[in-house]
Amino acid sequence: MPTDDLPGPIPPARFSPLHELHVAAGAAFTDFGGWQMPVRYDSDLAEHHAVRTAAGLFDISHMAEILVSGPDAAAYLDHALAGRLSALALWQAKYTLLLAENGGIVDDLIVYRLAEDRFLVVANAGNRAPVVAALAERVADFDVEVDDQSDEISLLAVQGPRAAEIVAATEGLEAPLDGLGYYRAAEGAFDGEPLIVARTGYTGEDGVELYVDVEHAAELWRRIVAAGEGRGLALCGLAARDTLRLEAGMPLYGHELSLDVLPVQAGLGRVVALASKGDFVGRAAVEAGPAAGSRVLVGLAAEGRRAGRAGYPVVGPDGAVVGEITSGALSPTLGHPIAMAYVDPGLAEVGTALGLDVRGTVVPATVIALPFYSRPRA
Repeated sequence: MPTDDLPGPIPPARFSPLHELHVAAGAAFTDFGGWQMPVRYDSDLAEHHAVRTAAGLFDISHMAEILVSGPDAAAYLDHALAGRLSALALWQAKYTLLLAENGGIVDDLIVYRLAEDRFLVVANAGNRAPVVAALAERVADFDVEVDDQSDEISLLAVQGPRAAEIVAATEGLEAPLDGLGYYRAAEGAFDGEPLIVARTGYTGEDGVELYVDVEHAAELWRRIVAAGEGRGLALCGLAARDTLRLEAGMPLYGHELSLDVLPVQAGLGRVVALASKGDFVGRAAVEAGPAAGSRVLVGLAAEGRRAGRAGYPVVGPDGAVVGEITSGALSPTLGHPIAMAYVDPGLAEVGTALGLDVRGTVVPATVIALPFYSRPRA
């Protein structure tokens, strides 16, 4: 057998700095991007509902954090990424995309502007290596440094209508939340040590994300848990995180997003700054657009209780396969099956009747606008 056909060594599993706390709390674990992360502590459903009604605490320390700094940092990110990051105000955040030359999506990112010449780029755990490599390759003649700080930073997320209350009540945590709007951040402190407080999240609820040095993460977790006693706080794993983000219509890399998908197909054409900046990696491919007939992402609401899952076919009125589900679940909040799927473009209009092939049974479904769920506004 040629040696090229032999499998390479399996990299060792990575563990969060909070792993022992999760074990003690009875968490079940799953592999996610090479990390052993809590999938649930008790009940997926209870954790999901806690976030919708009170608050949930998530360990998302597997996420990657890359610091971009230097005199050309803003111009460099305008070149390297799809968004216009130079337009960010200080301590503002922006959702954006890292594109390949062919317009495919390397990863979706959150970028925070920490200073005029300093930005924090947050990437998905499984894409840490390709994101760091792509950012390094795109430095070219820019006066900028790209520093992967993922191993030095833990990320804790408190999400839900009581999230801000719990964060404010956490002993030793200075988090300036008053007047801190959505997709804004601020410098805070925990026991006198600096951290970043961000009004961001991946659940569709109000929430706070805390970027803290790994050495202080476990104690911060304990203090948040203590502050959440009597306030409905639940420890939450990746299963609840997935159903929450699905209800909120938020894409997941490897499901809705990939190197084979252009932003416009995923409904993210608005994220690409074609009109407000010059050349950037992937621009020509984005302008050219996908091939005729390329499938586009839609939301589907189905009847009954049988949910379609990722990989299940979507069928048209004549029974022919017209698409494929990328994410699907029985919505805990709405009480009926929901899914995101790529379908033929002629069948993407809201109100179109389709079907989900759930293990040989066709479940009626209707194309609806995303998101499936939006939190009540005060």
